[in-house]
Amino acid sequence: QVQLVESGGDLVQAGGSLRLSCAASGSIFSIRYTGWYRQTPGNQRALVAVIDNSGTTDYADSVKGRFTISRDNAENTVYLQMNNLKPEDTAVYYCQVRTRNWSTYWGRGTQVTVSS
Repeated sequence: QVQLVESGGDLVQAGGSLRLSCAASGSIFSIRYTGWYRQTPGNQRALVAVIDNSGTTDYADSVKGRFTISRDNAENTVYLQMNNLKPEDTAVYYCQVRTRNWSTYWGRGTQVTVSS
């Protein structure tokens, strides 16, 4: 079992920055991907950024150049640095882990609100 705890969500003004953290614990030795997703009312949960076992990253087009996903393996933590935030970035942000046996784990989410 893997447990994920997100933190760092807050209310910020447009143009500001936030750093989200996802701390993982439990059976975390065989992870395929760690990703950040976001969801707004009436929409599907959408991928924001992902980092795989080799450190390769990918981003949604809407956040390229503004967001950076990274990890600290020693601390079992993945981060999402969000710069130049826009109101359309407002969402609940979730951390996801996919293991080698394709089990999926989600955190409870952290609210990011960007005001105009």
